[in-house]
Amino acid sequence: MEDWRTTDVDELIGALLGLEAADEAARFLRDLCTLGELHDLAQRWAVVRRLDQGEHYAQISRETGASTATITRIASWLNHGEGGYRAALDRLAAAREKGIPYPAGRES
Repeated sequence: MEDWRTTDVDELIGALLGLEAADEAARFLRDLCTLGELHDLAQRWAVVRRLDQGEHYAQISRETGASTATITRIASWLNHGEGGYRAALDRLAAAREKGIPYPAGRES
C-alpha cells in the first residue's frame, strides 16, 4: 500500500463506492466537506475537464478562478498521475455518448 493509501483513505473510498445515486453522493460530500472544500474540489474538476478539452491555462484561470500554479499541478497529475482523472473523464464521455445524464439522475 502506498503512503497515501491509509486505512482511513480506503474506508473513504469504500464509502464513496457504496453510494448508489448522485443525490446520495451529494449529501455525503456536503456532510463531509466544508463549502470551501467542495468549491475547491469542484474547481479542480472543472480545470481537469477544461484541460482535457485543450483550453489554455490563462483562459481556464480567468473562467474558474484557479491560479496558473494550480492548473499546472492539475495538468501534471492529468498527464502523469495515477490515472484517476483519465478514468473519470473516460467514464463521463462514455456515459454522455450513451445519452446517460452524468451524474446519473441529474439533468445538466
